[in-house]
Amino acid sequence: METPREAPRAYDVSRITEQLFVGSLPSEDIVAEVRALGVELVISMINARPLRGLTEPPFRLVRLPTLDFPLFPIPLRKLRTGVDAALPVLARGGRVLVYCRQGRHRSVVMACSILIATGMTADDAMATVMAGRAVADPHEFYIEPRIRAFERYWRNRQGTGAGEVAR
Repeated sequence: METPREAPRAYDVSRITEQLFVGSLPSEDIVAEVRALGVELVISMINARPLRGLTEPPFRLVRLPTLDFPLFPIPLRKLRTGVDAALPVLARGGRVLVYCRQGRHRSVVMACSILIATGMTADDAMATVMAGRAVADPHEFYIEPRIRAFERYWRNRQGTGAGEVAR
């Protein structure tokens, strides 16, 4: 007697814009689903061995392991690295997936940073991410300050704002 197999789970990914997606930790069985989204760049915000399938073409994987803990703010240098990888992909019409363990905090900070770099304000970026992903929590007390710090950094880098660059 054959035991019925569970249907494959749908990947927990949300379309934030036409080109930007935020998701939770993917499993090997959903690599085809990520490929079907047309994703070119995958940004991992977790400290876990990457899925082999996401390290092979058509994907380019950028690993930026960070902790989701108030005492360890996400370093701006990691946000800059992710944004610098994403902007050329977006400029040529490519798609980007950012993920962390649950798709609530670290990936949301990165997605907001990418949106800020494309011209949005921090407020607009947070609203856009929340509209696209119900579990996103950019207003968590230790998350929102990182988004705002990136906005200050980016505006200073572009010569369009004043203020100190946060670490």
